[in-house]
Amino acid sequence: MSEDKTRIHWFARLEHRLHIWREKRARRKGRTASVLPFAGYGGTGWVRVLGRVLIVPPRRRTESGEYASVRGWRSFVGIPISYATVSVTIGDRTHEVVADRGGVIDTVIDTDLPSGWQRFTMTVEGQQPIEATAFIVGDEVDFGVVSDVDDTVMVTALPRPFIAAWNSFVVDEHARLPVPGMAVLLEQVVRQHPGSPMIYLSTGAWNVAPTLSRFLTRHLFPSGSMLLTDWGPTHDRWFRSGREHKLSNLRRLAAEFPHVRWLLIGDDGQHDEAIYTEFEREHPGSVAGVAIRRLSTTEAMLAGGRAESPSEHADDAAAWVEASDGAGLRERLTDAGILH
Repeated sequence: MSEDKTRIHWFARLEHRLHIWREKRARRKGRTASVLPFAGYGGTGWVRVLGRVLIVPPRRRTESGEYASVRGWRSFVGIPISYATVSVTIGDRTHEVVADRGGVIDTVIDTDLPSGWQRFTMTVEGQQPIEATAFIVGDEVDFGVVSDVDDTVMVTALPRPFIAAWNSFVVDEHARLPVPGMAVLLEQVVRQHPGSPMIYLSTGAWNVAPTLSRFLTRHLFPSGSMLLTDWGPTHDRWFRSGREHKLSNLRRLAAEFPHVRWLLIGDDGQHDEAIYTEFEREHPGSVAGVAIRRLSTTEAMLAGGRAESPSEHADDAAAWVEASDGAGLRERLTDAGILH
């Protein structure tokens, strides 16, 4: 809340004023804010709590009483509440945290929780507490998984500049298709490494987190924490850098879990290989292996070409493997000794 307004991009200030205007209109109609938790993670003595404070419209129901299928654009009609105070209750202690300008909650709370999936509650403006979850990584765990989403677990087959917009605003969530074999691959990886954290790291907006979570559940992907980003302007630019978002979170994971070596999974459409290469160069002891899904010729053309060839990583300490689908990656990861 103490941001220097002279340093904030003019479009960011305009966006903020628009949110305030929409919030005032919604308040006059009697609507209240609610907190939407996202799956977080933590370690011994701490937990990273993630969520967003929004005023959201009621979801439509079908004649049978079921919730109607959700078009992507509906995920963006919620009104973010800037700097809202959220109460996070873990065990018998309640912590007060403050959302950022976009309503996003991303904070670390000191607390002692056992390893594995743990539950706590979050509430805002006196509303009913909402259950939240976080995966706590034990000190004995030495392996984890970080996976990209677009073209890695979810088929997009669209030009990169349009992927996020199309998937976020247009596509019905039930029309999204998984990359063949990826759910089986990820499930096998986490099953063979008990207690391992599963992180879905994407440049997608937090707005689509509920849709992404339902997609992963529907297609039997293992449960995991999600690290997305808040679309829109920052202090000094029109839009956030997806590359920097991924790199900064990988660096953060390396610092938070120095005892964990990560299997990094992505695709060869431009950025993932470059990001993983830079991260491995900076933190060679934090990479157990890299698995790259090779796009089809059509997908690669739409993505703007391929990144550097995995053959350039032949001398790396960590195994680099590639294949066109999850089954192929399973075979190559088995050959590399990461799976058995």
